[in-house]
Amino acid sequence: MATPERFDELSRGLVDGVARHPDLVGLALLGSASDQARDRRDEWSDHDFLAIVAPGRGQALRPDLGWLPDPDSLALTAREGEIGFVAVYDDGHVMEFAVAEASELSGAVAGDATVALDDESDTVTDLIDDARERAALADRFDPAQDARLVLVKILIGVGCARRGEVLVAGQFVRTWAVQLLVRTIRGRFPDRCGPTRDRIDPLRRFEADFPELAEQIARAVAQEVEPAARALFDILCGLERGWVDFPRRAADAVAARLGWTGD
Repeated sequence: MATPERFDELSRGLVDGVARHPDLVGLALLGSASDQARDRRDEWSDHDFLAIVAPGRGQALRPDLGWLPDPDSLALTAREGEIGFVAVYDDGHVMEFAVAEASELSGAVAGDATVALDDESDTVTDLIDDARERAALADRFDPAQDARLVLVKILIGVGCARRGEVLVAGQFVRTWAVQLLVRTIRGRFPDRCGPTRDRIDPLRRFEADFPELAEQIARAVAQEVEPAARALFDILCGLERGWVDFPRRAADAVAARLGWTGD
């Protein structure tokens, strides 16, 4: 657990480490690590950031993470894909970050972000501005489309479960159907989405905006796959009242295929 003092110490260490490295040109602190999100930090907040590499130096630099702060306290570092990394300290504090050239982050999205270091060309500032625009575009929902996809994931997931493929069935129901159901709810009731919502991940802080529905979803997915799927189906159908675009024909087809019509 990082105390507020430890959190700030690590942030300063990141700035110092990036500033000293000849091949790193900038640093953006994201999410809980940003200045905007300081008041939301708690004992589970981690450091998300982008370390921006000089053009043409990304591949050579990425194997060396010696610029991270307090290296003697690192319990592990690991790569996640080509440009993504994670680090865990002895006290359990987590850093998740990308080490990339600006061109490698052309599709990045960002919400809360602080540009802690930049070069003379404002490379990081421009990158974050573009990432925020993409996040704003992503923070739009088509609830009818998402509802249809919930039904698809439920149908496939239950089919997998009945076939005996329980692990992948759980992924369809507990992960993909839930993600799409949350998107459906946010799109169905946009006025209830608070200003502190995460514009990148609709599941983040969902409990703050929709506490009752969040509790229902949590109870649903705590069950075996098929009862979980049926409970999510019922939650989805509970959104139909007053919604002319609800995919009723598709919901009836899924219920009939799964034998849920007589329950």
